[in-house]
Amino acid sequence: MKLQRKNRLRATAVGALAVSGALLLTACGSDNNTGGSTGGNANSTAAKNVKCDGAKGKLLASGSSAQKNAMDLWVKNYMAACTGVEINYKSSSSGDGISNFTTGTVGFAGSDSALKPEEVEESKKICKSGQGINLPMVGGPIAIGYNLPGVDNLVLDASATAKIFNSQIKKWNDPAIAKLNPGAKLPDSAIQSVHRSGDSGTTQNLGKYLGKAAPADWKYEAEKKWPAPGGQGANGSAGVAAQVKQVEGSIGYFELSYATSQSIPTVKVNTGAAAPVAANSENASKAIAAAKIKGTGKDLALDLDYTTKAEGAYPLVLVTYEIVCDSGNKAESLGNVKSFLGYTASDEGQKILSENGYAPIPTEINTKVRETVAGLK
Repeated sequence: MKLQRKNRLRATAVGALAVSGALLLTACGSDNNTGGSTGGNANSTAAKNVKCDGAKGKLLASGSSAQKNAMDLWVKNYMAACTGVEINYKSSSSGDGISNFTTGTVGFAGSDSALKPEEVEESKKICKSGQGINLPMVGGPIAIGYNLPGVDNLVLDASATAKIFNSQIKKWNDPAIAKLNPGAKLPDSAIQSVHRSGDSGTTQNLGKYLGKAAPADWKYEAEKKWPAPGGQGANGSAGVAAQVKQVEGSIGYFELSYATSQSIPTVKVNTGAAAPVAANSENASKAIAAAKIKGTGKDLALDLDYTTKAEGAYPLVLVTYEIVCDSGNKAESLGNVKSFLGYTASDEGQKILSENGYAPIPTEINTKVRETVAGLK
């Protein structure tokens, strides 16, 4: 097996992570959690059937905060089973995670969007005998949360959502919203939209959905940086959720766990199906199950259908990838990466997702993830 030399970037690893890790689906962006995931205490529930062989010492990782709730549980259970290993996953953003990965400061990164071709090329400098690949590990709905007292069942379609976040619909009683919510007492008050201020995979996935489902109303490229005029920026999904929770008349987007943990009502999406679809893990799973693998070789990047009209399929979803070297991993991190990601992709690890507001990766795809993890070198 080809392993990288051990003499690179040890000194810069801590500094780079300290800067970038100033990772909760409590998010996918730049949340201000300063500590890494912790676990292994007396009250931890050890994961069963974990293969700890070859795992020892510390493993640094960073990136998407969209998977943070799942990552916290994974780390806690894994470290209780593999007591000689410390997993430190820093909550930052997909962009930060990829940057840390391509500079060699982490063993793996979390990202809510697959590597771009130029990022794959950049990764070859670190993965000396291979390249960075995308392993889908966490699925889930992106909830559109709102704060509108007296309105407990708000329905929007892709067009209305695009126009709200594009500052074209500015009042809650706009005819487009009223048509979708007959009988609702919509106030004649301003809409305050809230978006991620930093580069975010959640933002990019929202853009993919709006660009595909409402192309006439959302003409921006799907990028990590917020593209539209107006609205208010907030730091990380946690910041967006906090603003929505506090400000009457506001609306924002974040991973479902933020809405659940803070009792923020969420929009049901009119997809053209018989009934509007709620944001929950079961409905997100129905949409993700239709995804196709678009990556080649060991890369398992997915092609999601954001325009699905299948009954009960919630189309506004994201998939978080763990980004690793297919070959050329560092000797000191390879055993930990294979052991830990082998656990997260296991039946037990994926079960945690459905129990905590996430959507497990479909079995057919996850089987390939497990095979790929086992073959990392």
